[in-house]
Amino acid sequence: MIEVRDLRHEYEGTRALDDVSLSIPDGEFLVLAGPNGSGKSTLIRHWNGLLEPDSGEVLIDGRRVGEDLVAARTKVGMVFQNPRDGFVAATVGADVAFGPENLGLAHEEIDRRVADALRAVNLDGRDEERIESLSGGEQERLAIAGALAMAPAHLVLDEPFTGLDEPAREAVLDRLEALSATGTGVIVVTHDLRDVLALADRLVVLSAGRMVRDGDPESVDLSGLGVRAPC
Repeated sequence: MIEVRDLRHEYEGTRALDDVSLSIPDGEFLVLAGPNGSGKSTLIRHWNGLLEPDSGEVLIDGRRVGEDLVAARTKVGMVFQNPRDGFVAATVGADVAFGPENLGLAHEEIDRRVADALRAVNLDGRDEERIESLSGGEQERLAIAGALAMAPAHLVLDEPFTGLDEPAREAVLDRLEALSATGTGVIVVTHDLRDVLALADRLVVLSAGRMVRDGDPESVDLSGLGVRAPC
């Protein structure tokens, strides 16, 4: 479970998050929405210790993030808006293996995780391909595989559909739906609710650093919030 308690964060005196409290149980498909600048990316970067709160706290399975960053980053897998920025190797297989290798796992376990993660995103058998040869949608799926290889309880994706054409968008949506069905918690951060809202168990909306909506996706009023609602 991810627990956010009275979280505040400021950038050079400007408050980006203002007393945000939120609990996300394991296995939930959550959409975190809001216009650009609403605090979405700032919020999720506290979940694995990339940012520290000015006040308040974040707990992963009851433990403060700062007490064990490795545990937090294992439980909460992050896929950021530009997946190319997160690649650390030249080939598909080596990049997915990087995280498990840094956990000090046995070679057999690393190989199993890499194979399972690539299979989950329909990139199995492509271990030796160079990342630069992949399409944008394939790179997005590779970034998801890299996070999955860490066996996270929650997979968090920040604006995963930016720059993707329709076939690539549909491929990523299919993967997220399948992962959710197998029990992985999925959190999609976006300002564009087309397609993804139909998969969600819950919708949370931020505005100016505050949580202004939290509820059933079909019943949340989105008017005036600067969010692109589905047709």
